[in-house]
Parts: sequence; C-alpha cells; structure tokens
Amino acid sequence: MRLIIIGSGYVGLVSGACLAELGHHVMCVDNDASKVGQLQAGQIPIYEPQLSEMITRNVAQGRLGFTSRLPALGKEIHAVMIAVGTPPQANGSADLSAIFAVAQEVAAKAVHPQMVIIKSTVPVGTGDSVQALMHKARPEMHFSVISNPEFLREGSAIDDFMAPDRIVVGAGDETARNTLRALYAPLEQTGTQVVCMGRREAELVKCAANAFLATKIAFINEMADLCEAVGADVEQVAHGIGLDGRIGAAFLQAGPGYGGSCFPKDTTALQAIAQEHGINLRLVETVIASNEARKRAMGRRVSRALHGDLSGRVVAVLGLTFKPNTDDMRDSPSLALIDALQRAGAKVQVFDPQGMNRAQVHLPDVHFADNAYLCAEGADCTVLATHWPEFATLDAERLGRLVRNKVLVDLRNFLDPQAFLNAGFAVHAIGRPPQQPRRHNVVAVHQHGARTPSRRAYMNGAAQRPSPALQDGMSG
Repeated sequence: MRLIIIGSGYVGLVSGACLAELGHHVMCVDNDASKVGQLQAGQIPIYEPQLSEMITRNVAQGRLGFTSRLPALGKEIHAVMIAVGTPPQANGSADLSAIFAVAQEVAAKAVHPQMVIIKSTVPVGTGDSVQALMHKARPEMHFSVISNPEFLREGSAIDDFMAPDRIVVGAGDETARNTLRALYAPLEQTGTQVVCMGRREAELVKCAANAFLATKIAFINEMADLCEAVGADVEQVAHGIGLDGRIGAAFLQAGPGYGGSCFPKDTTALQAIAQEHGINLRLVETVIASNEARKRAMGRRVSRALHGDLSGRVVAVLGLTFKPNTDDMRDSPSLALIDALQRAGAKVQVFDPQGMNRAQVHLPDVHFADNAYLCAEGADCTVLATHWPEFATLDAERLGRLVRNKVLVDLRNFLDPQAFLNAGFAVHAIGRPPQQPRRHNVVAVHQHGARTPSRRAYMNGAAQRPSPALQDGMSG
C-alpha cells in the first residue's frame, strides 16, 4: 500500500518506519523544513532504539521518504495517516488545532476519495468533527475518517509496533475496516488481534487504557509509602499482588511517579472530556493529584537522607529522562526533584546517557557532567532518578572514592543495595526501610570534608527536619 503520514514526530516517525518495514511505501510529511532536511540527511531528531537503523534501511530500499509539502492525493494513495501532536491546553483538554489544520489541507489536496486515519491521541468525538470539517470543505469528495490509536511506549516503540498486544480500528464501514486489515495484515498473520469497533469507542480506548495503567502506578507508589511506615518491602508486596491473574505484574514498580508524553497528558485529557460532559471521574482525578504529589515529595526524601539539611549540599542526580531508552524530558519526575533540591539550597550535578541536550532547555542552573562518575564527584548525596541499564554496572567502590558523603537515594529500587552497603553507603530506597552500613555513619564524611550534623542535633531531632523550602510548597 502507498501511504502518506502527516507529522514526523515520535508517533509519525515510528509508525512510518515500521509500516515501511512491513513492505508498504510511506511518505512522511512535516511542515518543519529543518526537521525534514535532517531526516533526508539521515539525522534522526529523536532517540529510540532501532529507529535510526530501520529508517536508514527503508530509505535505502525506496520504501520511506520525507517531504515538507503534502502532494496531491490521487487514487494511488491508499490512505492518509494523521500523526500530529495534540498537546494539553491550560485546562487539560487536548489542543486539536493541528489536527483540524491537517484535515483542511488534506481536503484541499484530495483529487480522489481518501481514507483518513487518525493516529494521534484525540478526545472522543474528534473523528466526527474531522469528518464534518472535511465534508464542509469538499462536499463533492468522499472521506472516510478512521480512528487507529497508537500504543507505543518510548524506549520500546519499535517492538510495540511490530508485536503489539492488539490493533484497535474504529471505523463505521466495512471498506475502511478491510483497508486497515490489509495495512496490518503482516502483523495479523503472526497472531496480532485486530479489534474493530466504532470510532468513538476507539478514541476512548487509548486514554482509558493509559488512565488505568497510571492508576496502577499511583497505587503501588502509595503502597510503597505504607511499606516504609510499617517496615515492609514493597517489591515483595508487589510480587505477591502481581501473581494474581486479575491484576498482573506490569506497572507495579514503585518509583518517583509517572511522566512522559502519554500518562500525564492522557489522564488530564480524559478528565477534561468527562468534565465537558458533566461526569466526575473521581478516581482519575485522585490519580492525577497523587502523582503530582509524588513527584514533589522526592525532594523531601533526599532531605531526610541528609538529615534535613540541603543548604549548600551537593546532590548528584543520575538519570533525567522520564524513563530509560529515550531522550524525552516531558513531565519527567527528575524535573520536580531538581526544582525541589534547588529551592532548598542544594547544588545539583546531573548526568543522563541520552537526555542531556533536551535537559539543558529545562535545567539552566545545574552542572552537566560527562558521565556518572564525574557527576557523583564531591556529592553529599547520589540520587538514582532514571534506571538506565548502564547504571546497573556502576562500581560502588569507585563511586565511594569520588563522593564527599556516602549516601545513596535509589528512587527506582534499581541498584544492588548490598554492593553499596559494602562500599560504606547508607542506602535509601523506595518502599523499604533505610539501610545503614555497619562500619560507617549514615552521613560518612569524605576526606575532602563536609558538614555533618552534630550528635546533639541528632539527639534533639533538629537534623531530621526537612529544609524549609521543602516544607513550604514542595511537599506532596
């Protein structure tokens, strides 16, 4: 099949490359001429494992191309896929201006009836609006608007596209459903289920699915707090819960809260849709609030690990992106963490394997290190914020020789606590009681020297209170 994909962002690029890999001929269109120039030159503007190689291969084989101008849409084009951004507005609702602008352009360029596939995440009823807009613009031309939501996870998007749990098709006529089945035939032949439903139902599936997953994350994060209070281990609790087939183990990993391009946007969009129709989604509203509080509370964890005093302290943050294997900084928990630390007077040094360039836009007042060890040099506390695979092999002994104080805060329960305990670190994880090394104080002063709370301060409890900035407005 011959396809036009409008929008060469994350969803558009991944979808275009994968559809070309399945044997289709794909032209990706983007109004950003500089981005198109980059893509034509073989420079991929986002980081996603396998994507660069797949794009290069399919461009070389003539199945994938890039342009900044939408061509005339004749009968040789089997479908037009819309994959432009729908960012949240101030009230949480999705901004559909790009969707409608593209629909207008497609209607103007059509010289033959077209199938228009909406791949972007949109609120319920968007397909109806697009259909009406295109009919009004070209009443003599037939357009069939289909909802085909994406379920791509950054960091594993290629695998998610090529081996999906399901493919959702929202179409009102048999011809449209058959066209989508033909598009995804190679995947259906390998066992992927293609689920056909109404357009409004398909539009709702994406936001509803992400809201449910966000709920699981918020739940286990609150259970982690309870585990810490009662002296239990959240990972063991999560394992026991996840073995229940009705629940499952996925998304039961406690951490600093969810971020990224989907969960925050889709939960708030779902809430906005409900409010527009006079429905109160109390559970979704609570999940959103719980997650925001969670991200803000991470600064207090670092403060407690340093006995309430962050003023003038050096904190090393390892990992900046909202998850590993992506360079996406959108709504990353590290942003709220670093903001809290800086408000409390801490000096912050950071490192991320892929997110450094994007992070510099958001974090103008931090020190960017070239690797994890340089990041930790002279630190009073080392914080693992994103669980990049390469951090699993960090040498705790080497790290201990570089830091000023041997304090580790692992916000992902990712690092081997015993290795760091053996190296003399105090280890603070999520959903577990803090662990102290046998032969070192909680805040072991490195040879370079650092302020250590006095014995009197420990005894009277003053050293346990969070920094004032963390108490005022940054608590969760």
